[in-house]
Formats: sequence, structure tokens, C-alpha cells
Amino acid sequence: MTVATAETRVTTRRAAALRSGQGLAGVLLITVIALAGVFAGVLNPFDPLTQIPSANLLGPSAQHWLGTDHLNRDVAARVLAGIRIDLLIVALAVPLAAVIGSLIGLAATVHPFADVTVQRLFDLVLAFPSLIFAIALAAITGPGWHAVVIVIVAAEIPIFGRQIRTAVLAVREQPFVEASEVIGADTWWTLRKHVLPNAIEPLVVQFALSLSVAVFLEGAMSFIGIGVQPPNPSLGSLIGESIGNLDANPWMAVGPLVVVAGLTLGFLLIAQSLGNARRSG
Repeated sequence: MTVATAETRVTTRRAAALRSGQGLAGVLLITVIALAGVFAGVLNPFDPLTQIPSANLLGPSAQHWLGTDHLNRDVAARVLAGIRIDLLIVALAVPLAAVIGSLIGLAATVHPFADVTVQRLFDLVLAFPSLIFAIALAAITGPGWHAVVIVIVAAEIPIFGRQIRTAVLAVREQPFVEASEVIGADTWWTLRKHVLPNAIEPLVVQFALSLSVAVFLEGAMSFIGIGVQPPNPSLGSLIGESIGNLDANPWMAVGPLVVVAGLTLGFLLIAQSLGNARRSG
């Protein structure tokens, strides 16, 4: 079987996994939530930052689906805007972490000394809980969306680096890789043409899993006040703002919590379906 044929079969398995069962459920969840964020202005007429006269902590109604908050702002409008902000952060941070981590992990396999050095650095990063690292970073750079992106990237680089390293070391022992080395191909050509294309599949599963982790990290950082800063809404900050007003309008917390759960579950279902497809292949 040629490499091209194998890649085609892998792609077909992935597509099939996302068209049924867990994969389809995950895709539908993420798609619905993402579309709600994209078309927020069409779905809800209120501005997420504008205060509405005489609308303090109102309950859900036909006009205000999730009621209003303590500053007379429409909660549903803020949740929809928070979806956009969260997805933009996740869409920036996780691919960046995947690229950087994969390049570092790939480069580390070239020389034993580089491999040992990189693995010890990965151990050092993973030794710090993400939220502890986030608090330390926010103390240096100040809170904000940039701190969330940096923390997600830093937390996920070792994960992707180790994934690609493990895959590369396994693929490098295959006969077709040894054959390319025998005919005189240099190391980087062999890595780029033969090893990397065959080591990508585990990263696809990890990418979906990292998206769910990134949603959680953004929510946790914004909840404790070191992520996206007011008045800009994010799902985590909306949950944090609701704590003191749950007795008046509990939907201030229910709305963003449901969305966070939906995003996390959706990405996890996609990751599980891709993982099952990989194992069955």
C-alpha cells in the first residue's frame, strides 16, 4: 500500500467518524454554538455593552431571553458576544500551540541531546498547574485576553511536542523510512516527506481534545478575573459576574454555563470519535 493510499484511507475514516454517532453530535453542538455567536446581531437586537433603562436584574422574558444583569445589560446578548470572544481565543491559541509544539518535538528527535533537553523543559512546564502559571503570568503582563492565549499555548506546547515525538519515533522504525535513508536521503527530507505525514494522525485527536481544554482554561481565568476584562464579555467572566446576583436572576449563570458545557462536550465528543476511528483503523 502506498503512502498516498494510506493517507486517503485515514482521511476517509476521519470523515466517516464525524458523520455519525459521537462525532456527528459533537460537530452539531459546536456548529450550533458557533453560528449563534457569529449571527449574534441577527438573533438578539441588544448591544452586549449597552445599559437598558429600568431593566435591572429582570428575569427571562420574550424580550430578554436570559433576563438582564446588575448593570441593566441583556444577558443573552452578552452570552452570544462571549461565544465569539471565546472561540476567537481558542482558534488562535490552540493552532499556535500545535504548530510550535510539533516543530519543537520534531526537531528534538534529530539528536539525543536535544531530545533530552526538550523533554526536561516539557517536564518543567507541565510541573506547574495551568492556573498557577496563569496567575503568575497575569502578575507580570497584566490580565487580559493575551494572558489567556499565552497560558493556553504554554500549557499545550508540551502535549503536542510529546505527541509528535512519540509518533515520529514509532514511524521512523518503519521499512519505508529506513529505505529512504539507505538511498541517501538527508534527515530533514526524510522527516518532512515520510515521517511527519504519517505522524500527523495522533495530533488530529489531540487538537480536538486541546480545544476543549482551552475552553475550560479561558473560563477559569476569566472567572477569577485574570482573563478577558470587563466590560468585554467572555463566558468565564459572565459566570463570575453572576455569583452575587444568583438570587435575583440565576439565568445569569445558567446561560454561560450551558454554553461552556456545550463547547467542552462537543470538542470531547469529536476527539473521542476521531480516537475510536484511529484505533479501529
